[in-house]
Amino acid sequence: MQRGDSIRVTHPQLGQQRLFSQRISQHRLATPAEVVRWMGAMQAQDYAMVKWAVGVRLPHSTDRGVETAVNKGEIIRTHLLRPTWHLVSADDIYWLLDLTAPRIKASLKTRHRELGLSEAVMKQCQTIIENALSGGRHLTREALIAELQKANIATDNNRASHIFSRAELDSVICSGQVKGKKQTYALLEEWVPKTSPLPKEEALARLAKRYFTSHGPATLQDFAWWSGLTAGDARQALASVQSDFVSETIDSQTYWFTNTSTVQSGQESVYLLPAFDELIISYKDRSASLPFENHNKAVSNNGMFWPIIVVNGHVTGTWKRTIKKDKVVVETTYFNQPDKTTTNLVEKAAQPFGDFLEKKVEIDDTAVNH
Repeated sequence: MQRGDSIRVTHPQLGQQRLFSQRISQHRLATPAEVVRWMGAMQAQDYAMVKWAVGVRLPHSTDRGVETAVNKGEIIRTHLLRPTWHLVSADDIYWLLDLTAPRIKASLKTRHRELGLSEAVMKQCQTIIENALSGGRHLTREALIAELQKANIATDNNRASHIFSRAELDSVICSGQVKGKKQTYALLEEWVPKTSPLPKEEALARLAKRYFTSHGPATLQDFAWWSGLTAGDARQALASVQSDFVSETIDSQTYWFTNTSTVQSGQESVYLLPAFDELIISYKDRSASLPFENHNKAVSNNGMFWPIIVVNGHVTGTWKRTIKKDKVVVETTYFNQPDKTTTNLVEKAAQPFGDFLEKKVEIDDTAVNH
């Protein structure tokens, strides 16, 4: 270990250490926006689940409270880092887009050509979108598709998704206020005040520091996966901040993390984490929390990450919820038959989810997935 030996981390402890760093087992954050900023970005294609990803890191918060932060523009949902949805703090959106959008756009060029979405067509679409949203209007995807179709722009064959994501990557649009249960788009510069750009070296350092602080212990390969950066940029980013971290080599892999972290042991911890939670998805190597033999029980072949039961930093099962008028039913499925102590702890861990939704919670824990 570098920079002192106050912390020793073993492979079985990595999951618990990450619970601490990700503010799941230890809480010091006060608002939804602070949670998102701490994490850097949070994968968010499942909007209901990513709200719980914020909530599980912010005790006594509610779904309504997280959505209020979205509706105030404190938290933005957009495409960055990798070509998928993420939550990001309004304070961070511009420099993160500047840093990560060019690589995403380059990766999509071939698909855009196949769809007939030339640069000229993209610019035409963005002009139509800007005109529709100008003046502080927040419109749904369906409303914007109607505007594009008025101009005889085809939106079938997934073209609309590529048109909108490209407009996000070009800093034209971002998520707006939720209308009922429907997402909207807004003009980014009308919704979030423009900030001064960062030099690339400073942005790389900031992203690396944010990631290893909030996600450590993690490897360079984990960071490159999460950030979407090239291997060279990821190495440069880590090199610029590695003096701020300690490292531990386990099974020939070097893990970086803060010297203020605490390895917790001897105390049972159980959490119901959402689909696509950062505890799993933000690492290239997920074996510390999700062993290979159980991977396909928590992650589908087409990359769907299910909500997970985490016991002492290790994924031991999955869960799903059914929301009813006066309650939420949580159905659990374990990889192996749990003992009574574990099921009691899982039942207790489900209560914060019910509180988050402001509903009573009911547990159905009859299933075991062998």
